[in-house]
Amino acid sequence: MTVLQDAEPPHIPEGASGMTILVQWPPGDPGTPPHRHSGPAFGYVLEGEVRFELEGEPERVVKAGETFWEPGGDVIHYQDGNARADAPCRFVVTMLCAPGTPMLTLVDEEELARRAHLRAPRPGD
Repeated sequence: MTVLQDAEPPHIPEGASGMTILVQWPPGDPGTPPHRHSGPAFGYVLEGEVRFELEGEPERVVKAGETFWEPGGDVIHYQDGNARADAPCRFVVTMLCAPGTPMLTLVDEEELARRAHLRAPRPGD
């Protein structure tokens, strides 16, 4: 057995649900626009490289065989796209979803502007 990730998620409310999804992005795909998840998410990259950025953390690249996680809730997930222009990427994510709340909610431009001070500096800033 090899432990790939060990993270302590926040409290999971009664009635929460869990789901595991497979995400596949073609070469250069920017992924989902800025969004948030209603609960914690735990991911594993199967193929390629994923550009990953959470509010307050620097952008990073997660490669095949590596893991990522995010706490969900109020934290904005800025990027989850393919970091490579010449190869596809695939990753699986297991998410815990708050009761009665969608697992993914897009963040509008107005909220992004209000919270811009919480975003970590990006390469080239």
